[in-house]
Amino acid sequence: MTATPSPDSPALTAELALHGTAVLEQGLVPDALLLIGGGDILWAGPAAHAPQHRAARTLAHDGLLLPGLVDLHCHGGGGASFPDASDAAEMLTAVRQHRRHGTTSLVASLVTADAATLRERVRDLSQLAADGEIAAIHLEGPFLSVERRGAQNPEHIVDGDAELVRELAAIAGGALATMTVAPEVEGADGVIEALADVGAVPSLGHTDGSSSQMTHAISTARTALRRQRGRSPLPTATHLFNGMRPIHHRDPGPALAALDAAARGELVVEVIADGVHLDARTVAHVFSIAAEDTVVLVTDAMAAAGMPEGQYRLGALDVTVEAGVATLTGAGAIAGGTAHLLDVLRFAVLEAGVDLVQAVRAASSVPAAVLGLQDRIGSLAAGRRADVVLADAQLNPVSVLRAGLAVSG
Repeated sequence: MTATPSPDSPALTAELALHGTAVLEQGLVPDALLLIGGGDILWAGPAAHAPQHRAARTLAHDGLLLPGLVDLHCHGGGGASFPDASDAAEMLTAVRQHRRHGTTSLVASLVTADAATLRERVRDLSQLAADGEIAAIHLEGPFLSVERRGAQNPEHIVDGDAELVRELAAIAGGALATMTVAPEVEGADGVIEALADVGAVPSLGHTDGSSSQMTHAISTARTALRRQRGRSPLPTATHLFNGMRPIHHRDPGPALAALDAAARGELVVEVIADGVHLDARTVAHVFSIAAEDTVVLVTDAMAAAGMPEGQYRLGALDVTVEAGVATLTGAGAIAGGTAHLLDVLRFAVLEAGVDLVQAVRAASSVPAAVLGLQDRIGSLAAGRRADVVLADAQLNPVSVLRAGLAVSG
């Protein structure tokens, strides 16, 4: 929020003046005003403190104004899958499905595959990133635990290969933001070091490792990330609890180590709060234990997001969707999510009881900071891109603005 100018200051000219109850950087503001022009937010704050201005159009929204949501972990939607699409144009179907529901910045996630397939998919996604359609790329594998692979193809899970990381990062052209690696795999430390070198954030997950192995990987990643600029200085954990050895009182495993690190402000943890991957009380516990701004809400969505029940693909594997739950056909393992990020946010607030502002930050400003894009996206503040979700009181989408323009089909 900027200071109110003196009466003789020139009036601010905006294309749109947007009124409503807004989640701003300072919290929930009941009578807020956003002034939008040139695709950016020109001013944001309590309407009573607004500068002199004139707007070509004024809109009063009887609901909530939220920052455009940022999904760090999404495999697809609208019937299209990033790991399976034949070209970048097909991938856009998934991007637009989520954008219509409030995700104005999306990180496209791949799954474990052979090196040739990963090169091809990263090349397509790099074009979408260059065009501004996606925010970045996430590689979920192939350096994972076979035991905790979830819906990953075990045929292509391999030991850590730092040179492959560097090659894929070069193809991505700076768009590679995160990569999931299991701390216990052979060569994991080298992969973590390589990720930091190429400007990406190590994300620890799909692991059958011990508590000490997770702690070691977090420390290695934090040290390596001090050398790079641009992305977050903190590593992340890929969908906490899911794809990890379960907690046992004589074998605490990686999840508690990750949560401890989040409580110390040393790690950002992904949480799939969709009512399928985690119980509502688990979501509540994570938010109550983790330090401020160390929890990110993600979808882990696959092609079925926004689509009817039926048969789908995730990489090389068949997926069945019934009652909104995606599982590997004939195997039963959860195979990604079917929700949009606004659905996840709604579950966190209305079912898990997470504070609205805290949950909104976990779906906007915190993931934006992981990407190193907090100066452009993730909050309703002057200088940010004008990404706004107009939602009702129950956090259902009403309309979406991206760069100040209404998002349509």
